[in-house]
Amino acid sequence: MKIGELAQRSGMASSAIRFYESSGLLPAARRGGNGYRIYDEDTLQRLLLIQTAQRLGFTLDVLRKLVAPGEELPHELVLQSMRERLAEIDAMQRSLAAQRAEMEALMQRMQAEWAEGRCLELTHKPAAARRKQASGRN
Repeated sequence: MKIGELAQRSGMASSAIRFYESSGLLPAARRGGNGYRIYDEDTLQRLLLIQTAQRLGFTLDVLRKLVAPGEELPHELVLQSMRERLAEIDAMQRSLAAQRAEMEALMQRMQAEWAEGRCLELTHKPAAARRKQASGRN
């Protein structure tokens, strides 16, 4: 299939396909007699895999290690990369939960101060104290 059909079937722009090819995520396309790139079904599957992995937050550098053109997916390495990505997601969720708790506490303090006709005075709080407060320990 030509690049236009591959773009349509994958939902990607032709320029993205050319970028993935030039960056080593796709094998070089065969060329027809007219010089047009010719792709096969394996390339479509690889593009769909790249899309899925990017949607899940994998970087292009990680993908280059996992989907070397012409090689099978290293199953154990893929699973390890997925475990590492899950750990990253867990860390982000903890960080976001701490930010949310701090934001809610700040909003409550602001509302209480404003209700009394005062401006909120902020003070420096060391990171360790913020973590302790966010975890609910005082």
